[in-house]
Amino acid sequence: MTPLRILISNDDGVFADGIRTLAAAAAAAGHQVTVVCPDQERSATGHGLTLQTPLRAERADELFEPGIKAWACSGTPADCMKLALFELLPEKPDLVLSGINHGPNLGTDVFCSGTVAAAMEGTLEGLPAMAVSSACFQWRDFQAAANLAIQVAEAALADQWPINLLLNLNVPPCKHEAMGKLSWTRLSIRRYDEQFSPRVDPRGRTYYWLAGEAVEDFESGGDGPRDWPTDVAQIQANSPSLTPIQPELFWRGGLASLPSLEPIN
Repeated sequence: MTPLRILISNDDGVFADGIRTLAAAAAAAGHQVTVVCPDQERSATGHGLTLQTPLRAERADELFEPGIKAWACSGTPADCMKLALFELLPEKPDLVLSGINHGPNLGTDVFCSGTVAAAMEGTLEGLPAMAVSSACFQWRDFQAAANLAIQVAEAALADQWPINLLLNLNVPPCKHEAMGKLSWTRLSIRRYDEQFSPRVDPRGRTYYWLAGEAVEDFESGGDGPRDWPTDVAQIQANSPSLTPIQPELFWRGGLASLPSLEPIN
């Protein structure tokens, strides 16, 4: 394949093992790699943008393999992608990758994911983009996920990546030889129990720590072919999950089911 210009970001920050492994894998495959990512962890920031303070970006090439250009940015993942596309890069990339996230980005959790938001910025600019996540917070061997991500991206580009398509890849926490087959999946509906843990500080004031546990629901999914497994079920089966996502959020139910506006008029 002709070498690609690849832009990589994440939400775990410039020191994360996941992004360094992904960048190294892309470079080893012969591609030109640029990294623009947060200077510290910005997980679960969703699509937030920094509006009230200036953004700063410092070169961080020394943290990556030789030949990889890198910037550490003071903003959110979405900030990083915007800054890269409109200021730091001399030309638009051929591909945007975000990750490898240290933990899953499954189902409706994509709405609060900084990893997915960074990739979505690429999609909104008409670029092929993919978010990549390792589906376990404790797993730290990212090589299999990195290799798979590059293979999936190259194959999708060779097969005419559709406009407005964001690919969300989640990889089970295991070696390549232990994984099942990669499959298309639909987004699950993620729910959490006991989302907040109330605590009391030394001055007697109550504060709250977000600490919900995901409910194990393998079948509850939204749009998508009914014969496709949910992304949660696919990961539970120790197989990589690839979910097609698009920016369009318009209601897909029957129009007759919408609330009537007659009482308002």
